[in-house]
Amino acid sequence: MGNLSLKIPGRWLYKALMDSSMIQYEKYNLERSTLVFSPHPDDETLGCGGTIIRKKQAGADVKIVFMTDGSTSHSHLMPANKLKAIRASEALAAAQKLGVEASDVIFLEVKDGTLANHQDAASKRVVEIILKYLPEEIFIPYYQDGISDHNATNTVVVSALKQSGLNATVYEYPIWFWNQWPWTDCGRESQKLLPFLQDSLRSGLRFLNDFRCSVYIGDVLELKRTALEQHKSQMVRLINNSRWLTLGDVSKGEFLKCFFQETEIFYRYKIEV
Repeated sequence: MGNLSLKIPGRWLYKALMDSSMIQYEKYNLERSTLVFSPHPDDETLGCGGTIIRKKQAGADVKIVFMTDGSTSHSHLMPANKLKAIRASEALAAAQKLGVEASDVIFLEVKDGTLANHQDAASKRVVEIILKYLPEEIFIPYYQDGISDHNATNTVVVSALKQSGLNATVYEYPIWFWNQWPWTDCGRESQKLLPFLQDSLRSGLRFLNDFRCSVYIGDVLELKRTALEQHKSQMVRLINNSRWLTLGDVSKGEFLKCFFQETEIFYRYKIEV
């Protein structure tokens, strides 16, 4: 009951404060050409799948770039090469459900977990992609998402965008940044109260300060759910082994629920060179 009494009022408070300061993504932006950069196969659907669907319904040119191959997510239970092939296939299936053609999906194939060690090479490839497609909008993971490949994706793409000389609007989407109080418990029982409250205050202020843009996706939630289901290796156990963890296992399912709210939220800013 202690966790519940802290979490639920906290969630309501933060959500109310966020809603009061949110600016709705303008409808005319739905038609703008877009590059979505995903650290791993599934992040594109989790973070901005509903937005991708709405943009494709509006006729926008949307391309998805997968930065890493996702090969190590369960490599303790399945050979990495086999998992790499599975996740690439899943990525294409999910993209199709989002309305994105296979020809508009790009795989950089950096080994999962190593993007931070290959930033220069990745940045050169991203510059080429940006200059080839000249997107008006770019979607990337939040700069403080906390996972190495996610943070590196942000760094690589922002650097490449500046190098390209292209003016574009950037939308940063949270993934693992959701996995904290009040949205999930995230190990709350093992933390002392004062450090827990201090960490929660800092993260809450980042939410309120950064995430000011929202896209309504209530009418495409089921399509987003169907797209995410294509990432089977992340949603169900491909082998009968309890060590095969899924997104639904994270924080007892509370983490996954964060991605099926009626809005997707973004940290929006413009890069003008």
